[in-house]
Amino acid sequence: MDGIPRPLVRTNQWTIVLSVLITWITNEPLFLLIPLIAGLIGLIFGLNPIMAAAKTFLRKPHSSYHLEDRSDQQFNQIIACTCLLLAFIGFSFHIDVLGYIFSILVFSAAFIAILGFCIGCFIRFQWKQYQYRKAKNS
Repeated sequence: MDGIPRPLVRTNQWTIVLSVLITWITNEPLFLLIPLIAGLIGLIFGLNPIMAAAKTFLRKPHSSYHLEDRSDQQFNQIIACTCLLLAFIGFSFHIDVLGYIFSILVFSAAFIAILGFCIGCFIRFQWKQYQYRKAKNS
C-alpha cells in the first residue's frame, strides 16, 4: 500500500490548526499561507514541504508506522487548500465573515482529524458509495 505515515499527516494537520489559531490571534492572514502553499506544492509536485521536513524526525522505517491512504489525503488536502485560500482571501479583503467561515471549517476538520475522525475521508467514502450505487443502477 502506498501510504503516508500517520505522524507526517498529523504534523500537517497541526500546522493547519496552529496557523489558523495564530491568524485569529494576530489578525494576520499571512500565516494561512504556510499550510496553503505547502499543501499546493504537495498537490502539484507530490511533495509537501511540511511533511518532508517532519520526515527527517521519523525514527522507525516508513512501513512500521500506521499508513494513511494517499488518495484520501490528497482529497483532504484539496478541501483544506480550498478553505485556506477562501479564508485568506476573506481576511485579506476584510470580508471577515468569509475568512471566519472557511478558517473555522478547516480548523475544525483538521482538529477533529487529530482527534481521530477524518471528515474528508467520510465525505470521500460517501461519494464513492454514491458513484458505485449510481453505476450499479445504470
